[in-house]
Amino acid sequence: MMIHEVTAKAGKYKARKRIGRGPGSGVGKRSGRGQKGAGSRSGNSARYAFEGGQMPYFRRLPKMGFTNANFRVAFWTINLSDLLKSEAFKNGGTVNAETLIAAGLVRDESRNIKILGALEEGQTVSAKFDVTVNRLTASARQAIEAAGGSVNETGTRRDKVRGVDRNSDDHSPKSQTKKAKRRAFQVAKAEASSRGEVLKKKS
Repeated sequence: MMIHEVTAKAGKYKARKRIGRGPGSGVGKRSGRGQKGAGSRSGNSARYAFEGGQMPYFRRLPKMGFTNANFRVAFWTINLSDLLKSEAFKNGGTVNAETLIAAGLVRDESRNIKILGALEEGQTVSAKFDVTVNRLTASARQAIEAAGGSVNETGTRRDKVRGVDRNSDDHSPKSQTKKAKRRAFQVAKAEASSRGEVLKKKS
């Protein structure tokens, strides 16, 4: 019986199962609790997946490897072609999380936003966009700026932790690591020594 088939004639409420009313009921003598043990007593409760004190299943499984799942960055991705086809952006305008949600291109702000440079055949970016999102591809940035628009790439949480500025000319994370800076200093120091100069590292 489905919920929409319930009528006053069929009865809205189901009578509760009466336990401890004799062996003929099916749950008579022990009332479905079995015989003896903690489960047969009143007030008994056990946490989820409790196995009576033996080593739980999830602790018996071997643990190995590493997962980056806790640190991954989730994106809502939008193609430039979708942006151009949207009624809200056909004449350009401001593109950010709020306007994208209002236009129905993005569901909510639970993820970062990334704009891809994919265009349909024959499509070109002629409207002027003022874009402020977490990430853009190089082709999307180039197309928007070529049409006279502006781009502000705010970066993700991981970018902020690494101190990466995505609006700079060289925004690759590797270029801004301590190792890369140390290597650049060593090269500059070698060039200075060849000229007879002494280059000191900035504190």
